[in-house]
Amino acid sequence: MTTLQSEPDDVHDLLGIGFGPSNLALAIALQEHGATSDRGGGIRALFLEKQPRFGWHRGMLIDDATMQVSFLKDLVTMRDPTSDFSFLCYLRERGRLVDFLNQKTLFPLRIEFHDYFEWAASRVAPLVEYRAEVVSVRPVTEDGEVRWFDVTTRDPAAPERLTVRRARNVCVATGLEPHLPPGAERSGRVWHNSELLPRVERLVASGTPVRRAVVLGAGQSAAEAVDYLHRTFPDAEICSVFAKYGYTPADDSPFANRIFDPEAVDLYYGAPREVKQSLFEYHRSTNYSVVDMELIEALSRTMYQEKVQGRQRLRMMNVSRIREVEAGADDVRVTVEFLPTGEREVVSSDVLVYATGYQPQGIGDNLGELAKLCVRDEEDTLEVGRDHRVVTTSNVTAGIYLQGGTEHTHGLTSTLLSTTAVRAGEILTSLLARHGADTLSADRVPG
Repeated sequence: MTTLQSEPDDVHDLLGIGFGPSNLALAIALQEHGATSDRGGGIRALFLEKQPRFGWHRGMLIDDATMQVSFLKDLVTMRDPTSDFSFLCYLRERGRLVDFLNQKTLFPLRIEFHDYFEWAASRVAPLVEYRAEVVSVRPVTEDGEVRWFDVTTRDPAAPERLTVRRARNVCVATGLEPHLPPGAERSGRVWHNSELLPRVERLVASGTPVRRAVVLGAGQSAAEAVDYLHRTFPDAEICSVFAKYGYTPADDSPFANRIFDPEAVDLYYGAPREVKQSLFEYHRSTNYSVVDMELIEALSRTMYQEKVQGRQRLRMMNVSRIREVEAGADDVRVTVEFLPTGEREVVSSDVLVYATGYQPQGIGDNLGELAKLCVRDEEDTLEVGRDHRVVTTSNVTAGIYLQGGTEHTHGLTSTLLSTTAVRAGEILTSLLARHGADTLSADRVPG
């Protein structure tokens, strides 16, 4: 095993762990700061990403699916409307600005917004190292004070080759990981919706017949998966299983959407714990287990048309739960319970898709022993400053910033795109304020 150790005086001001939209927005903010800095160099930063290239929910880039957030809440506009990293600047460069404006919509296609992300990522490429999977983050102590972190990465294609880099700060933005019900296991016929497109492509390419598919879930991704499977397999029955009576429409009304305003983060952060919990529950319908009304109406219309035609392929198994799953060689036997009566039905399916959402990765999953340096409250949740920096023990001067996993402190937008640009600016401001713009890259670790 080969370990390449950074030189003792070669220290980064910031190492970003993960390179999705959140850390991409931060990379842009850092690059723009460096371009306008009187010192010219700005902050020395590097972002580490285990994927071979930028990718964001690629498995759900359905061709006609649209964003649920306005294009104005892109990577930069809410922080700096004059930035040339905006979605509008992307459209201009792609030659589609007028065409997009003529669509009279605030919500681009998801594949288009992903292309925008890739376009932006390519412009900050010197700040990113792909194929760099973080395997450990260790504190470095001098005179009893934790001043730096050593971040070890490996190339997934060459796992025996390790690289160690030293940093004054880390920013963890590893995104969300697929959530499965307890006991659920993925297989060739049992998937999470995050891998929907590649799995379907393999099925189609192999010529494997699909007579029935079951989708568990009641949110936007579940409804999109149902619609996509229904269109892709025209001879198959598609069963949608969920515990509600029907899909719940997303609340995107103007007043409810104020929960995503940057000012709402300030209010939420300073509120008592019981108020935070109330706000979270009141406004879950803006984001969790809800579906766009347009898609709800389209699915309902499809069901009615099929009833009229006497061939119903779209089946809503509402007020129901999956109780057992038995995966065989040629099918998946799914036991579905109708909750009001307790009646159970065994459905033989070719595919089972868990559209059961995502969950943040725990800080311990990414930081290892650094988690021991973090302060937790009486309910064992991380204490996080308004500037997104984790509160640490008194002997720690190095910084741990989080982008995501802070819903308990910063509210619903913790894992959403709505405040990504603003959050990146806040972290940049914090870095500059804590260390001083003139000293961030000037001081060096003693050899």
